[in-house]
Amino acid sequence: MTFFVPSHSRPGPEVTSNVMAMTTSAAVPTGSEDAITSSGTVTDRLVEANEQYATAFTDPGMDARPVLHVAVVACMDARLDLHKALGLQLGDCHTIRNAGGVVTDDVIRSLTISQRKLGTRSVVLIHHTGCGLEALTEDFRTELEMEVGQRPAWAVESFRDVDQDVRQSMQRVRTSPFLLHTDDVRGFVFDVRTGLLREVDPA
Repeated sequence: MTFFVPSHSRPGPEVTSNVMAMTTSAAVPTGSEDAITSSGTVTDRLVEANEQYATAFTDPGMDARPVLHVAVVACMDARLDLHKALGLQLGDCHTIRNAGGVVTDDVIRSLTISQRKLGTRSVVLIHHTGCGLEALTEDFRTELEMEVGQRPAWAVESFRDVDQDVRQSMQRVRTSPFLLHTDDVRGFVFDVRTGLLREVDPA
């Protein structure tokens, strides 16, 4: 599998690679949870971090159109550090994340806006091993209904075969009548133990 990422500002030859590695939150030193919550809530800590970030922030002068014209749809799992893993920089791509990285109606909504109004052409789908959706079933909706008195309108989108779910997501993108560009749609599974992406054959 070859994935090409051009540089923003560093001149040089184009680079291709046959393997992609992903960093994960497992690399964070032990005790980081205590550091996050030691001075108030987690949200307080995030706000403090943003204040520090803003002191050195400069306007990059970009518009909303991704430089690489690509949208990445991925699971919300905290172990997936997409920008570092894919060699992406600020402004390179649109990132759409949800539980499982599955292509739902709302993902199609985002992709449609991404393509039709903001110029993206390629779609990369990333699922991963050990996904929490593999442990759920549609019974989860019934449990919620029993608890709160209202059945969710959305589907859980649980699955047992991650490769097949990637194929289903690719098919949903490729057959959507709202998307302009469906010729460059590729799907991958991220292995949470090795940090590598494995491409899924759409057939």
